[in-house]
Amino acid sequence: MPNNQTTYATEYEIEQLKEEIKHLREERERLSQKEPQENQNGNQQKPDKNPEDHKPEEKEEKKPEDEKKEDNKPHTLRNILIIAGAIVLLAATIIYWLYSRNYESTDDAQIDAHISALSARVAGTVVGVYVEENQFVKAGQLLVDLDPRDLKAETALARSRLLEAQAQTQAEQPNVPVTQTTTQTNIATAGTDVAGAEAGVAAAQRDYDAALAKVAEAQANAAKARTDVERFRPLAQKDEIPQQQFDQVVATSKAMDATLASTQASAEAARKQVDQRQAQLNQARQRLVESQKNAPYQVAIRQANVASRQSSVEAARAQLNTAMLNESYTKIVAPVDGIIAKRSVEVGQRLSPGQQVMLITQLNDLWVTANFRETQIRRMHPGQSVRTHVDALNMDFDSYVDSMPAASGAVTSLLPPENATGNFVKVVQRLPMRIRFKPNQPGLDRLRPGMSAEPKVHLD
Repeated sequence: MPNNQTTYATEYEIEQLKEEIKHLREERERLSQKEPQENQNGNQQKPDKNPEDHKPEEKEEKKPEDEKKEDNKPHTLRNILIIAGAIVLLAATIIYWLYSRNYESTDDAQIDAHISALSARVAGTVVGVYVEENQFVKAGQLLVDLDPRDLKAETALARSRLLEAQAQTQAEQPNVPVTQTTTQTNIATAGTDVAGAEAGVAAAQRDYDAALAKVAEAQANAAKARTDVERFRPLAQKDEIPQQQFDQVVATSKAMDATLASTQASAEAARKQVDQRQAQLNQARQRLVESQKNAPYQVAIRQANVASRQSSVEAARAQLNTAMLNESYTKIVAPVDGIIAKRSVEVGQRLSPGQQVMLITQLNDLWVTANFRETQIRRMHPGQSVRTHVDALNMDFDSYVDSMPAASGAVTSLLPPENATGNFVKVVQRLPMRIRFKPNQPGLDRLRPGMSAEPKVHLD
């Protein structure tokens, strides 16, 4: 089925139809005027020499059937011409309707481009303007000169502050090696104390190991004695050995248990001695660690002072760079190729930072912003061929659909409609579609942003 949009004939086709209808009307009027003339010519008679021979009855000699045929003849031709004109009009309408189904067009379109606004980056007085309105400029070309003397003085001041900061840094640097020597001596002394404490721990550890060996021996004897008791107990119950022998085995087991307890106590005392020596070692190591940790901090303090001086040097260098940049900003150059527009700067004018001086229109990247109705874009997609007519040049350009819109023009406007307030009226929205020109076409260099265009999208 055809789409819901109303199909209108082009102006050219309308003019053709109007001319054809006008021609039919003129033909009909010519035939209408010819009919009474023929009737008059048929009824007129030549003057007769004998008026008496003229008989009035001759007017009635014409039959009614002949009169009826003569009356119907022009009406029939007129009806045929009207029917033919209607058929031609209907055929033209059908042909255009079939043709328009494969195309969508709009006259709500214009050419757009990137327009760079140039502004002053520093305050200053204009001493030179080197371009005029509508002049073509190249990237890097000098456009405006500002008075640089104030900024040159700031650059000299920043350079002197940098030299001062560098001198203070050189004066602070010798304190670092002096602190390093002092901290190394403290670390060596603490290391000697640690070595003595480690020797005491080693001696206590040897005593503890000897006590553990005695404990192991006592444990073995006690285990053997308990085993003898368990082995002799059944024999004593069966009276296979004397009771006295069994009692002696039991007494030996108890003695071994007592010896084991004594050696374990001695081993525990040796272990505590080891712990005491270990504590002394830990103390010495702590002092060594303290010296080792404090040494970097003490050196770091000196180094921090040097770094602070060096940071002052960097800050002074940054101020110098800023002053040099500000001095360079007194020359306003073109960032891109393009044509100057809205030049608003003159020699002697005082500029403030951010004040606009002119615009540069980039002509190397032009496109068409076509505002199609939302009912027209249902079959559109990027890459479709477009024939764009530019009114100013009366030329057609080959182009293509570059991208589909992100939102309608109403949504992205400064004051978008708020339908939730209750004043909703349905309006067919328009969506801005971007159309790109194909390169290497004659006349592209004459296009300018803002020109009206009429794109026709081929719906493939």
